[in-house]
Amino acid sequence: MSQSAPTREVARRVFATEFNDATFSFKESDDERAPVYSLLPTGERANRVFIVGTLTETEDVGEDSEYWRGRVVDPTGTFFVYAGQYQPEAASALRDLDTPSYVAIVGKPRTYETEDGSVNVSVRPESITEVSSAVRDRWVVETAERTLERVEAFEEEGNEYARRAEEEYDLPLSRYTQGAIEALESLDENEEVEQPA
Repeated sequence: MSQSAPTREVARRVFATEFNDATFSFKESDDERAPVYSLLPTGERANRVFIVGTLTETEDVGEDSEYWRGRVVDPTGTFFVYAGQYQPEAASALRDLDTPSYVAIVGKPRTYETEDGSVNVSVRPESITEVSSAVRDRWVVETAERTLERVEAFEEEGNEYARRAEEEYDLPLSRYTQGAIEALESLDENEEVEQPA
């Protein structure tokens, strides 16, 4: 890899509830090629996200060429992912994967303003990989930890993204704490159900 290649941004772990609330995006500079960040309500910026969940449905919503939409569900809600000709690997994954199946997705957050002025948030996937339930469970645990860490750091002085989140969103942090706790509790319930006979 050449030395001049820009370093890839860390892919943030985020639950669907928080991701879908992250309707504000921004750049840190005026450079055309500057990365676009989504501002997470817990006070972190995300240029890329890492999500794992159940792919529950896929549909080719393209008119002239293939444009695939996937619904991915985690314990807190639903992510929508869209892949077309510019994401050929992700598009073919959405075309070929069976539903339901567990998938891990790394991608970029995208916001889209609808005609009624509301903002929809989706993921433009860089990669989509089928994973095991163990990988999905581990993601839930680690994402809950990251979420709670962000909430804990929210009040720290000098946390500039938290201050921006306060300005942009009128959302209680307890919503994400509660979501993280419920996501962890859902794993315990699954374990009870999935015990082999």
